[in-house]
Amino acid sequence: MSNHNNNPKSDKEPCMISCPVCNREFRNEAIENHVNKCLFLLNSQMEKTCKRDNSHLKENPLTPKRLKIETTLNSKDVTNEPHGSTSKNSCKTKSQEGIPLAEQLRPQQLDDIVGQIEAFGPGSMLRSVLEQKKIPNMILWGPPGCGKTSIANVVAHICKESSTLRFVKLSATMAGVNDVKEVVKIAKNEAQYKRQTVLFVDEIHRFNKLQQDSFLAHVENGTLILIGATTENPSFSLNNALLSRCRVVVLSKLTIDNILQILIRSVVRNKLAVLVDAEDMKEDLNESKDIPVIENKSLQWLAEVCDGDARIALGALELAITAARAQMKNSKNVSQVITLGDLQNGIKRSHVLYDRQGEEHYNIISAIHKSIRASDDNAALYWTTRALHSGEDPLYIARRLIRIACEDIGLRDQNAVVEAVACLQGCQHIGMPECDVLLVQCAVSLARAPKSREVYEAMKRCQAFLSDTKGSLPAVPLHLRNAPTKLMKSLGYGKGYNLLHKNESGLNYMPEAMESVNFFQES
Repeated sequence: MSNHNNNPKSDKEPCMISCPVCNREFRNEAIENHVNKCLFLLNSQMEKTCKRDNSHLKENPLTPKRLKIETTLNSKDVTNEPHGSTSKNSCKTKSQEGIPLAEQLRPQQLDDIVGQIEAFGPGSMLRSVLEQKKIPNMILWGPPGCGKTSIANVVAHICKESSTLRFVKLSATMAGVNDVKEVVKIAKNEAQYKRQTVLFVDEIHRFNKLQQDSFLAHVENGTLILIGATTENPSFSLNNALLSRCRVVVLSKLTIDNILQILIRSVVRNKLAVLVDAEDMKEDLNESKDIPVIENKSLQWLAEVCDGDARIALGALELAITAARAQMKNSKNVSQVITLGDLQNGIKRSHVLYDRQGEEHYNIISAIHKSIRASDDNAALYWTTRALHSGEDPLYIARRLIRIACEDIGLRDQNAVVEAVACLQGCQHIGMPECDVLLVQCAVSLARAPKSREVYEAMKRCQAFLSDTKGSLPAVPLHLRNAPTKLMKSLGYGKGYNLLHKNESGLNYMPEAMESVNFFQES
């Protein structure tokens, strides 16, 4: 035993063992599982080649594409290394240089998740289930940078610690049905060894409805545990059949305090910089020579401008620190200070979440309409300005204002629709950014105008009446019909019509048997 421990080769690489099938090196904890997969693929390939030309007797059968696909999946399968291993750094084959800071700082434990208290906080149902190493089928729905992939990373480390779970990650932007079939084939083989496969599909809404159907049978029978991540409303982007098999977990946008906590954690844990207050700048500057110095209010500003997107905040922080370190090298290791002014000059524009084709687009327009309807001119100003600030098409807003002028103001102020149409024409002539004041002025004017939904409600009653009418619709009375020819006049078209007011003409202008129907009165 002592001779084995003194072996210099084992001291150099104590965690790597060569696979007897493919000669690739794996850690001691993962070699058994990998050999099982290699043997399974080897046997499958030999069965196919035996049916063809017995070429497996002449060549090494370990070169087919299927084994290469398994190798690719293994690179995404995080079960190769146990959580908390002390040889993690010593066994690293690739440097983390070039990996974005946001990717390096992904949480590994449930306690590391920042925000999302309702879904994954202490005492929540999902947290209790995950703590028992039980992974449910779920769809993670939330805005960019709120932690969907980070939660999947926590699930991946839970799978590491369990001998009965295996984690595979795919991205719908690059994968297709064939990749899913390959994962399913390997998952069925793993099921023979009582290992269940957890498949994480990022941007799952990128799969069309037909591609989403490929998951149904395998999720139903338990071959796969599906975790999907999407930024779009699952009600519109995912199949109802798939939604019925998965729990939809709604993730909220991270708050400023959440983002600030993430930024401080990244700076402190990775020793990226020294956090100081403006008052203590000189003292800390003298002590810090190897890493940059950053003001606390700089991180506060970053947390405020990233609009709840942790990835944006970490990317901006990494850019600022990288630039500061480059300046330190040029100035012979003189400590560099990252001030609030430096960040504001380097990051000119704040990040605003807005999707002109997605749910947020309709949410903002709905907020404009309802604010005007409630005569809240301040809210109408805010939502209109926010839509323009986010990049909304000004002509779309102008068209919506015309609709609002007719629907909610109506006959109480007939100049409202004239003003709204003039606003649309003005936007077409001068465009952005000059037309912004036209839209805001029109929105505020409509909010302050008197409201009347009389015509709109009468129209809705008439539409409902027509929809509920059984059989054919009643004919137009003869005296109201057009009579351009002698034949039509001989048939009685237009006979008896006069130009008098309805109270003096003696005529009925509604169809027969509908003389008493009045859509302006609620029935």
